[in-house]
Amino acid sequence: MQIIQKEEYGITYLKIKGRMDPAVAIETEKAVERILKGNNNRLLFDFGDLEYLSSYGLRIILNATKKIKMMGGKIVLCSLIENVKEIFDICGFGAHIPIADSVESGIKALS
Repeated sequence: MQIIQKEEYGITYLKIKGRMDPAVAIETEKAVERILKGNNNRLLFDFGDLEYLSSYGLRIILNATKKIKMMGGKIVLCSLIENVKEIFDICGFGAHIPIADSVESGIKALS
């Protein structure tokens, strides 16, 4: 798994590549914690290259969503491949976490 982080327009982008399974998802959790400690409350997860999301990875996303909402911010997931999107749909979390088709539409949702 690879995590690419950048900031533009007051939005923090996290692009996750590979598999977010329990063995490596802790890296994502640490990245999210660093972002939230910096008081950035607009977060865009780009999952275009995410091949697999474990329940542990899902929990990290849900915890980040709760914390950002408590800070008065927003979180958007974008570019989900079909099997990852299906996980959010089956669990019903897609109704609580905004999902955009592309990075560009995710940016618009956060602006």
